[in-house]
Amino acid sequence: MSDYYTSKPVEDIRGAYTVAGCNAVVTGGSRGIGYGIAEAFAQGGANVAILDIAAEAAAESADALSKKYDGKFAAFPVDISDEGSVLAAKAKVFGFFGHVDVLVNNAGVAPRIDFLDEGGLKEWRRVIDVDLHGVANMVYHFAPEMKKNTAGGSIINISSIGSKNVSESKTHPNSPYNVAKAGVDIFTQYLAIVLGDYGIRVNAILPGPTHTDLDKNLPEETKASFYEKMPVHRFGEPLEIGALAVFLASPLGVQITGTNIPHDGGMLVAW
Repeated sequence: MSDYYTSKPVEDIRGAYTVAGCNAVVTGGSRGIGYGIAEAFAQGGANVAILDIAAEAAAESADALSKKYDGKFAAFPVDISDEGSVLAAKAKVFGFFGHVDVLVNNAGVAPRIDFLDEGGLKEWRRVIDVDLHGVANMVYHFAPEMKKNTAGGSIINISSIGSKNVSESKTHPNSPYNVAKAGVDIFTQYLAIVLGDYGIRVNAILPGPTHTDLDKNLPEETKASFYEKMPVHRFGEPLEIGALAVFLASPLGVQITGTNIPHDGGMLVAW
């Protein structure tokens, strides 16, 4: 760029917590944290495109948003680990929106077997392909288009406190997940530097224990241990993570970039 993009400082916070009129893309937005993020943006007045490998569930979620909120809502199938699938989804998104203001990279998977068990290396590649390479695929193909937006934009990567701590590895052996999320944190910082000249801020949110379909499978003793350790003594809610994402994308977050922000009820400091 011949000239640096310079954002305007916040002069009045009244009405500044808003994403009204923004076009937001949320991967893995059909359920759980992803749907909480999509709904938070919808509540904030944004238009939302849900990208998900579960095409039917994504369509149902987009339809649910359209019945509750004003705005434009759509769902498009994507396998973020497949570059061709990302390109196809990109064409549909930009055909629907014209431009994208906010990209939330939420889609991810967790390991199903331990790394040193039979098939562990194959499982390692599956998780890394989605949780790390999938984020790279999305940014690689969406960021160049976002750079053309003279109003700037926001990329929000959903990482995990598992990127910072592996103390529960004997009971929760999630090594490919931990490694992928640690990579996302560093990638976030890199992107903040190289996209800053274009007014694109890049941050990561690191959820801790959060009420989703995944926590339903946790043993009760594990949940009790988490409740005891967490200073707030409860799990987070998907919409609460969505609220932080909206803040980061709103004018109030204009001076925040390159950060990896825990949203974990204090779990990380108490672990």
